[in-house]
Amino acid sequence: MSPVTRLVYALLRSRSGNILPLAAGAIFAVAALIGGAIDISRGWRVQTRLQAACDAGVLAGRKAVTTKGFDAAAEASAASYFNANFDPDQFSAKDTVFDPSSADRGSTIDAVATTYLPPLLMQIFGFGDMEVTTRCTASMGVGNSDIMLVLDTTGSMSSLLSGSTQTRIQALRASMKSFYTTIETAVSGTNARVRYGFVPYSSSVNVGHLLVDLNPEYLVDSWVIQSRKPIYKSVQTFTGYGTPTNGAPVATTTNPTYSSWSNYNSTTYLSSGSCNAQKPADTAWSNNGVATTTSTTTINGSGQQVVTTTTSQPQTATLYGCNISFLSYRLQSRTGTRQSVTTVTSTANAQYVTTQVFDKWEYRPVTYDTSHYKQFESVSTNTGDNAAAVSSRWKGCIEERSTVSEDAFTWSSVTGMTPAGAEDLDIDGAPDGSPGTKWAPMWPEVVYIRTTISFGTVYMNSALPSATGQQAASYCPSPAQLFSSMNQAAFYAYADALVPEGGTYHDIGMVWGARLSSPDGMWSGHVRDAPDNGGEVSRHLIFMTDGEMAPSYSIQSAWGVEYHDRRVTDDGVTHDTERHNSRFLALCNQVKAKGIRVWVIAFAQAMTPQLQACASDSSAFTAANASQLDTAFQSIAKQVGELRVVQ
Repeated sequence: MSPVTRLVYALLRSRSGNILPLAAGAIFAVAALIGGAIDISRGWRVQTRLQAACDAGVLAGRKAVTTKGFDAAAEASAASYFNANFDPDQFSAKDTVFDPSSADRGSTIDAVATTYLPPLLMQIFGFGDMEVTTRCTASMGVGNSDIMLVLDTTGSMSSLLSGSTQTRIQALRASMKSFYTTIETAVSGTNARVRYGFVPYSSSVNVGHLLVDLNPEYLVDSWVIQSRKPIYKSVQTFTGYGTPTNGAPVATTTNPTYSSWSNYNSTTYLSSGSCNAQKPADTAWSNNGVATTTSTTTINGSGQQVVTTTTSQPQTATLYGCNISFLSYRLQSRTGTRQSVTTVTSTANAQYVTTQVFDKWEYRPVTYDTSHYKQFESVSTNTGDNAAAVSSRWKGCIEERSTVSEDAFTWSSVTGMTPAGAEDLDIDGAPDGSPGTKWAPMWPEVVYIRTTISFGTVYMNSALPSATGQQAASYCPSPAQLFSSMNQAAFYAYADALVPEGGTYHDIGMVWGARLSSPDGMWSGHVRDAPDNGGEVSRHLIFMTDGEMAPSYSIQSAWGVEYHDRRVTDDGVTHDTERHNSRFLALCNQVKAKGIRVWVIAFAQAMTPQLQACASDSSAFTAANASQLDTAFQSIAKQVGELRVVQ
């Protein structure tokens, strides 16, 4: 028993009338009341501060949870925040213990915080240290969320990360999967709806199937494309000769030859007259033996075929004469032979077929019928080698709607897009039937650039038409996807299908991420589809890129072949990057004005002023490597989620 207590008991037992001890006892009673009030007040202050520190600790611990669960790093983060919010020395507390734990791999963080507070005044009355204990719990739950991932899948994403064997696209796939796991863990066991949309982009976007499903008439039926046109020449091909025309037969005979005279009989005559009186008449020429026929073929000066057919018939004839022989006349005969020749000449005109044969290419804009191509049908064009037919089928990438060539664009909620007339920057407007408000299918198989060669170097050529050219490079990323609830297998499969190729056009990625996310646009019915739980939907657009804006004037992009088509610039080259950046920022501002939070991740590159300006407040991240990329996605996932104290 303390001295003060013994004194109080002694005073209580005393029956003397001394008032001074009574007054002293009253003082101690009052002191006990005041001291108790002070220490109780201190206890409440400590408990309030301890509770706040406990809450801060579990919130920080839950925020630090990764796919590894509530690991040592997360526990250290929780302890650090607790210690930062509770200083035992400030309250003269001691033996403070903060014990966080998780029974569900970090989905919920529980903690008990305990400290001991020595009393200031009540210790003179025998009271010991006061134990102050609080309990706290934090969890992260995701409400209804629509998350659009606009992903740079340009060729540089195939590059290896510095000091690593992992490519950038591989790191992106892994971070996407961790992001999904974090979000889905947060909604597990709740009725919250989370939908994911995707717009992979490079020099265009693959949205053709979405447009056709919405309305095929949103795509043009004909389109002028920088291409090449075959030039043909007429060639006559000899096919033979026509029906011959026979000339009149020409009959001739050869000069006859005769045998020697021989006695016709044994009679002799004394005079010529008596001999001639007995002489028979000469026989006529008559056929003797088999006729022979020969033919010769020649080509005359007119190109006609001349066939000469000659038939030779042997003929004989007998001639009689009286010839003197030894003073008398004898009757003699001899045989003559000749050829009776009949010649027939026929002529036939040469026959030719005139055909059109490929001669050369003329490189120029060509109007193509796209009515079947836009329906994903196989279409044949004479654009192969020597104008051979080539079949092609649309992959789904598009060329943008009409635009205006201006240095700068701005957007405000009052005036909208300035300058006006840029259909390609219109997020919400649907085509009205005029060609300028429609999109065109990107047709890489028929796109050619015009070139010229100087000292062995190939340059772009603005001449129209051009005799030289080459096929333009054209790239088409993976198909975009509308908002959809996805299981793990579907999400992972989409991430694994991303292919890196093409140039960096941030504006085409942003405008289509906006179009698919906008609650006021062409897909507004789908975007505004109410969740079954009836709650509000938070809207997010995550824009990830590994490079600065880098348009190329010589490839086919969403704005055609920029050097030739000149839709963005006046000459196809000057200030092209600056103009695309201006368009990009105007689009970013329009998206943010719709209540969509824009998150930007600059991966393996510095955060450019344009990317920083595009992001919503406190929503820009720089990731130099795979670990930092994963951290950025995790940070976004945790901010998409609703981190809150449960207890």
